[in-house]
Amino acid sequence: MYRYDEFDEALVRERVAQFASQVERRLSGELTEDQFKPLRLMNGVYLQLHAYMLRIAIPYGQLSSRQMRQLAYIARTFDKGYGHFTTRQNLQFNWPALKDVPEILSKLADVEMHAIQTSGNCIRNVTADQFAAAAADEVEDPRVWSEIIRQWSTFHPEFSYLPRKFKIAVTGAAEDRAAVKTHDIGIYIRKNDAGAPVFDVYVGGGQGRTPFIAPLIKPDLAAEDLLSYLTAALRIYNRYGRRDNLFKARIKILVSALGPEEYARQVEEEWLQIRDSDLKLPDEEIARIRAYFTPPAFEDLPPRSAAFEKAVRDNADFARWARLNLHPHKVPGYAIATISLKPIGGVPGDATAEQMDLVADLAERYSFDEVRVTHEQNLVLPHVRKDELFALWTLLKNAGLATPNAGLISDIIACPGLDYCDLANARSINIAQGISEKFADLERQEKIGELKIKISGCINACGHHHVGHIGVLGVDKHGEEFYQILLGGRADESARLGKVTGKGMAGEAIPDAIARVVGRYLELRTDETERFIDAFERVGAEPFEEALYGA
Repeated sequence: MYRYDEFDEALVRERVAQFASQVERRLSGELTEDQFKPLRLMNGVYLQLHAYMLRIAIPYGQLSSRQMRQLAYIARTFDKGYGHFTTRQNLQFNWPALKDVPEILSKLADVEMHAIQTSGNCIRNVTADQFAAAAADEVEDPRVWSEIIRQWSTFHPEFSYLPRKFKIAVTGAAEDRAAVKTHDIGIYIRKNDAGAPVFDVYVGGGQGRTPFIAPLIKPDLAAEDLLSYLTAALRIYNRYGRRDNLFKARIKILVSALGPEEYARQVEEEWLQIRDSDLKLPDEEIARIRAYFTPPAFEDLPPRSAAFEKAVRDNADFARWARLNLHPHKVPGYAIATISLKPIGGVPGDATAEQMDLVADLAERYSFDEVRVTHEQNLVLPHVRKDELFALWTLLKNAGLATPNAGLISDIIACPGLDYCDLANARSINIAQGISEKFADLERQEKIGELKIKISGCINACGHHHVGHIGVLGVDKHGEEFYQILLGGRADESARLGKVTGKGMAGEAIPDAIARVVGRYLELRTDETERFIDAFERVGAEPFEEALYGA
């Protein structure tokens, strides 16, 4: 795990002191809210419907138990006893008092955390595959390159005031678990014939009002050229991106307007001028960062565990959790465990202080002191011995954290919506709860299989509705909340935007409408192994749209 060096420590402490002074001036009335706004946004502080909100950076979604315990302490001491994990692998506190935020930031700095670049028109928190360094299908640890990008981009003078916010995601596995093609820049890491890492760089993805799947701009980029090429890509955006229109300011609009080929040509032209500059990554610097991510001290274990297999035979509830919430580990005798933050009827992504404390304890005891946050608003213990999985599950179950639904219909992504956000047109949380409760039967969920539902309370798409197998978008219709349904989206390596269906419907109608779509899928699928998205792509949208509207 990466540890702050003296430069990180100094700049974070300096920023805390600066912001403490700015908050004092705001509270005294010396600064108006309009004057304070750009200052607070640079420190991750938003003003939502009912209170300020603080967004905390969790680079590439990785936490130590010490850091998780500090988040629990902050939730308990300065908020309402819980936090909300987001689709950016961050954590939000929705109820801090402004006067307390400098102290919160100081407490975060004590455990090498901050809220820098979680807002504003800059390069935001870099996200990555939550199974990094554990997944059986991984070819390269994306955290190494995410950390290099983080260090390069933090307070970058040229890219601190971009036309709009900018998001980067990195994955190093065959399966895309980081939704790479929905980002401003998405990076797939592969190995070339010599076994060295190379990068396929996708630019111009994004959701919101005008969604795009990012096109491939640069294949086979050498590792030493990563930062110079990113600089060139951002430089073209900074130079030509729209600053006169908020809705057309993202890089996806520029890439679309120029065309991917012309944008790539301009980036290439810029890159060739700086490729051999001091932006070239030296091998020793890559090695220095890689050393922070050395594998844990794994034991030499057999691939099978008699204790695990016995527990599966003896306990049906554990067996279901093991089928759904465990993933293959690259090291024999270990497994990756997903901790669902989606209990039936719960708020997706929320965790109480007590649950955060427990996860910290479990990470320390069972997972080499590592916790991961997923972009799907769950938590992961990446390195658990198979022999210890039943003990882990028992403790999770006692804390309400053992819902066996990873990837199923109740494992819903949802933004905070109109319950918190002043940009939202409609609520999201209640829609997620209604769907979850409609499909509360765990056996039924498992029979349905993988089905990703994603809900946004406005067109900004913080709930990723464009790339849900079923997407739900809240809209305002003459002062009432209505919801549009999208079908057929996906955020994986075959990323695709969902298709908007017909007329919107009231929120209370959504669970039954989705049940009709699911019923049609069950009628149409070839067998129990055909997923919803595969059936949709095989037969097309028409039968599902008919079912959606009761035909």
